[in-house]
Amino acid sequence: MKKIAQATGLLLLTLILPFANADEAAVKQALGKSMPTAKIESIKPSEIKGVYEVVLGSSIYYVSEDGKYLLQGRLVDLANRTDLTEQKLGVTRKAALEKIGVDNMIVFKPKIGKYKVSIFTDIDCGYCRKLHSEIDQYMAEGITIQYLFFPRAGKGSDSYNKAVSVWCAKDRNAALTAAKKDQKLDSNTCVNPIDKHMQLAAEFDVKGTPMIVTENGNIYPGYLPAKELVQALQAETAAK
Repeated sequence: MKKIAQATGLLLLTLILPFANADEAAVKQALGKSMPTAKIESIKPSEIKGVYEVVLGSSIYYVSEDGKYLLQGRLVDLANRTDLTEQKLGVTRKAALEKIGVDNMIVFKPKIGKYKVSIFTDIDCGYCRKLHSEIDQYMAEGITIQYLFFPRAGKGSDSYNKAVSVWCAKDRNAALTAAKKDQKLDSNTCVNPIDKHMQLAAEFDVKGTPMIVTENGNIYPGYLPAKELVQALQAETAAK
């Protein structure tokens, strides 16, 4: 059991919840008291009897039926070797990206679009720059790229300020390409979605950049050449 828990990254947290036999409404009320800033999207029974599945933002947790325990980790169907949590996270990621909207992303479109990915990027990240330097190759494969910013150094950092300047430029696409080439940018400020991008990255548990998210909400952490990415997208489409 210890190995299974380690393999699924299971973390058990005790919550002080005052309900002996919690139903969905009671679990929601209890979580609201214990985690008042958490945005509860849904609460419903999970595949395990006596355990509720709770969607907080773009993350999934599990709460015991008696309202005493919260589980953070992966629910795995051992018989079918399927990560049930990841399947459902794909749905929540897709919904979260749709909520952000393409108007709040910097989009590079091919002449003929076949696939679409959203990419969390850091202007000063080496592999992010490598990926963008090959943007024509992604376009040639028919891959639309929708950029969101995740300056890993945090808000107020040089990378963050560059992201703001890019967003506030007259030609965002050209400004982003220039920034990726380490060219000097005019310093600009305006209303921008960078903080929303960073919050979403936190909800998606982005550890590094680039991080690629497909239309189905599946993730590919790190740089993938255009040919490899299109193969992955083709396999994903075939598996539907």
